[in-house]
Amino acid sequence: MASSSERRLSLLKRIGYNPDIIDVPEIDENIYINEKPDLYVKRIAREKAEKISKKYKNSYIIAADTVIFSGAKIYGKAFNESDAFTILKKLSGRRHRVYGAICLISPNKNISLKLIITQVSFRVISDKEIKDYISEGEWKGKAGCYAIQGIASKFIKKINGNYDNVVGLSLIDADKMLKGIKP
Repeated sequence: MASSSERRLSLLKRIGYNPDIIDVPEIDENIYINEKPDLYVKRIAREKAEKISKKYKNSYIIAADTVIFSGAKIYGKAFNESDAFTILKKLSGRRHRVYGAICLISPNKNISLKLIITQVSFRVISDKEIKDYISEGEWKGKAGCYAIQGIASKFIKKINGNYDNVVGLSLIDADKMLKGIKP
């Protein structure tokens, strides 16, 4: 598994997959100028998988990436509390899309790549609620600065699509990919 995400590992284990190796790919995750969110998450998931695939040549490698897209802007992980506040303030009272991508590479280098999009609506969140949420630290390391499965669930007004994609890995798609790729 090409990931540093405890959430993704936990999700995979929940459906019966226990990766033998977990390795964190060091790649450049900067967004290209005018890059669309679908192309970005697919590129990053693939780059993560390819990087780790070079180290473990005879293994199946799974990688994923998630970003938030709102107001024609891609939001990944915040750098600090101020950045987290700005992002959550922009999501407050609005709909956004969660773009998730999964890449699976087989030992003979067959590549399977899947894009999943989920729409999430936030209720209006007051500045105090955002500050209180940030003080809990749950925002750290999360695309869009929130964990739908945690404290931030109280901000969610509506979700349209795959819940697990918002958590970090679409389980139905990961399972299909892991069962379907040819060695």
